[in-house]
Amino acid sequence: MLSVQVLALGADVPVCLQGRAVRMTGIGEGLGAVPALPEAWLVLVNPGVGVSTPAVFKALARADNAPMPREVPKMRSAAELAAFLSMQRNDLEAPAMALQPVIGRVKAALSAQPGCRVARMSGSGATCFGLFDDPLAAHAAARAIRAAEPAWWVADAPLVQPQS
Repeated sequence: MLSVQVLALGADVPVCLQGRAVRMTGIGEGLGAVPALPEAWLVLVNPGVGVSTPAVFKALARADNAPMPREVPKMRSAAELAAFLSMQRNDLEAPAMALQPVIGRVKAALSAQPGCRVARMSGSGATCFGLFDDPLAAHAAARAIRAAEPAWWVADAPLVQPQS
């Protein structure tokens, strides 16, 4: 069980301390194993705006949505991962975009990049990610977004760091 002190720092702190892919439940106190993720690359983009998590939750239209799937399936490719992610939802996306409409521009910029399989907002925002099959496509997308929006923070990286 995670300590109250760790959760008091923020709901996403426990998952960040794991250093590997895990499934987060509750407000971040529930962490469970997931199958190994396939090789894929991410482009992360933050438009440089703050999004108050309490304000996002306050703007949430409903909090009684059906639960997510109980098991995360084993995915063999970036295409399978993108398909799975496309079937999931982020209940916080709509209220975060209502508070900071630029998040919609970030998602659109990612989605417009060649090779982007899926673009989503992460957590309660404002960072969004695009999922790519290969590092060249991810790097090209990051470079294009940086050129178009120099004030935005942009990074590209492997989805899962190789184990040493």
